[in-house]
Amino acid sequence: MHADLTVSLSTLYGFLLVLARVSGVIAFVPIPGLSAGPVASRVVLAVALTIALSPAWPAPAVTGPVVGRLMGWVASEAGFGLTVGIAVAFLLEGIQMAAQVIGLQAGYSYASTVDPSTEADTTTLQLMSQLFAGSLFFAFGFDRQVIQVLARSLEKVPSGTYSLSGPIVDAILRLGSAIFTTGLQLAMPVLALLLLLDIAFAVLGRLQTQLQLLSLSFLVKMLVAVAFLAGVVRFFPSTFAKAGAATFTTLLRLLEH
Repeated sequence: MHADLTVSLSTLYGFLLVLARVSGVIAFVPIPGLSAGPVASRVVLAVALTIALSPAWPAPAVTGPVVGRLMGWVASEAGFGLTVGIAVAFLLEGIQMAAQVIGLQAGYSYASTVDPSTEADTTTLQLMSQLFAGSLFFAFGFDRQVIQVLARSLEKVPSGTYSLSGPIVDAILRLGSAIFTTGLQLAMPVLALLLLLDIAFAVLGRLQTQLQLLSLSFLVKMLVAVAFLAGVVRFFPSTFAKAGAATFTTLLRLLEH
């Protein structure tokens, strides 16, 4: 005797709405190695997270013409997912900016390698910082906090009701401005040391005009920068954790609006 598996329309619509919300997050959260992998892996991850959130699936009404309403709901859900994904992406971009600033001033911008996630040329220091930020993202459990935000959002933000408002836009812009704050906070010690080196070489070149210090200063700045960066990199996790706490606190606060 065969058992028939039936799925109600409300359950199917709930699955599609949650899938749209989860897919918006995955599209922007820079998970290391995910963008370089096959597209099927991202689809499987989105479907797996959607199934994991099945206890919180909504059950929208299916009476009357629902195609137009369903499209509007899906657009609203995707907009919420994009909001969360962009906010989390801002978190990882802080370390990227610090590496970009340090690499430019120390001379590492002259050496480039291929970024395996985007297959584009990037500086070696920036690629290392990207992998480092991704490792910190999982080490501090921020991936679990993203899932927590998604689960809480299904309770606090009913399907199809999300829309961009003034407080939400202002909060996202503040998180975006934190990229520069975090990046400069991480890069400032190395930049200060490089500035002192530039001043020292300028004074030495002024006193001894026959010395050719341009090529020497380039090598010294690269060696000193990487040595000093190795010493201050231990402060990166605490700064990253503080920025992550602020990001997820803001996201959870937005769910109350």
